[in-house]
Amino acid sequence: MKLAPYPEYKDSGQPFLGDIPVHWNLFRNGRLFSQRNETGFGELPILEVSLKTGVRVRDMENLKRKQVMADREKYKRAAQGDIAYNMMRMWQGAVGVAPVDGLVSPAYVVVRPFPEVDCRYFSYLFRTASYMNEVDAYSRGIVKDRNRLYWQDFKRMPSPVPSIEEQRHITSFLDAVGSKAQRFIRNKRRLIGLLKEQKQNVINQAVTRGLDPKIKFKPSGVEWIGDIPEHWDATKLKRVVSFNPSKSETRANPADEEKVVFLPMENISVNGDIDCSEKRTLSEVWNGFNYFRRGDVVVAKITPCFENGKGAYLKGLESDFGFGTTELIVLRPSKAIDGAFLRFLTSTKQFLLLGEQYMTGAAGQQRIPSDFVKNYPIGLPPIDEQLEILEHIQEKSAEIDQAISRAQREIELMREYRTRLISDVVTGHVDVRGIEVPEIAEDELLALEEDTADADDEIDDEGDMDETD
Repeated sequence: MKLAPYPEYKDSGQPFLGDIPVHWNLFRNGRLFSQRNETGFGELPILEVSLKTGVRVRDMENLKRKQVMADREKYKRAAQGDIAYNMMRMWQGAVGVAPVDGLVSPAYVVVRPFPEVDCRYFSYLFRTASYMNEVDAYSRGIVKDRNRLYWQDFKRMPSPVPSIEEQRHITSFLDAVGSKAQRFIRNKRRLIGLLKEQKQNVINQAVTRGLDPKIKFKPSGVEWIGDIPEHWDATKLKRVVSFNPSKSETRANPADEEKVVFLPMENISVNGDIDCSEKRTLSEVWNGFNYFRRGDVVVAKITPCFENGKGAYLKGLESDFGFGTTELIVLRPSKAIDGAFLRFLTSTKQFLLLGEQYMTGAAGQQRIPSDFVKNYPIGLPPIDEQLEILEHIQEKSAEIDQAISRAQREIELMREYRTRLISDVVTGHVDVRGIEVPEIAEDELLALEEDTADADDEIDDEGDMDETD
């Protein structure tokens, strides 16, 4: 697909737009839309705004954060095909086309299009970086990040306007490109999922069965473990690991203002990486937090962190010792087990799946009992063999990690390409009029709204950001 500029341009008179095609118009939004300010439709579904995908129907049954709905009769009606935007967040892209008749918060502005307007074209336009910067300039308020774009200011904003036929063609073109891009991204995500599963299988196989396929095996005595190499020891973690060691060994002064590393759960990744940037004083963390030192292994005990395998080998801890959330179990390896090998043992599928069966507590806040971890049965190879296994895992994992990184980078590049293309097309920098656009099935159009795996931020009913992840 070869894209070229339009044959002739004119100065738009707007720095954020620059030149526009000579046959395009430049109108104030008040020439394109009128405000809809209708209430009293409490029976309609609630709509929400995603910063990535625009307006959609809110799934009230599966909200991550339950909300108490205000009087629905006071919510504004957005008719199907209207544009709705959040006054405080439109500069971030909180704008879109209502897919059905629905209700939005009073913190939103709803505008209905005049006949020469295709709202989907303008929804693309309004979420470009240049337009969002212009929105910021027209917004008003005491504090910058709480500025509002009122209807009176929105209607003064200029927008480039092709003919209605060209608007529709541009929208169809961008929908088609978006559908192809989304298929590409979805396939890359599937590949990443398979690669991660492959990596996990490499780890599981190595730490539970060893590296030599010809070696003789013996029964482990535990049904779900099965056979282990005959020269391995069948034991339990508590025989080779000490649990939640005492902080008194530091001989530090609890009242000292010395700063040490503090690890909240969010600073520990499922891949075993740790972020040591947060520091707290000893007097602040001595009581009420978990103590650990460099070389320990930590395992999350609360769901879903445990189920996701959150934990780390603290070989790279920046200080000699530190403190962390009480939702961690601290394991100190003895001379019989390498710390990295211990970390892999506590992230295997067997460990995580069996642990789920022992969870206790209320739904959503269940925890793994320490006794489960202490009595967890393992096959333990000699320390020199553990190091050979770790070298094998590192070598194989590096290859898989490189493939994962390539796939992730390809996703980033595709998103960057799609974002740039949308901006170039809706502002007239490239001419797509002569490009034949294939028909897109309805399910493919819906799939355009599913590119939300990373951080699909939403806007709640009162206009603030929803908490996600």
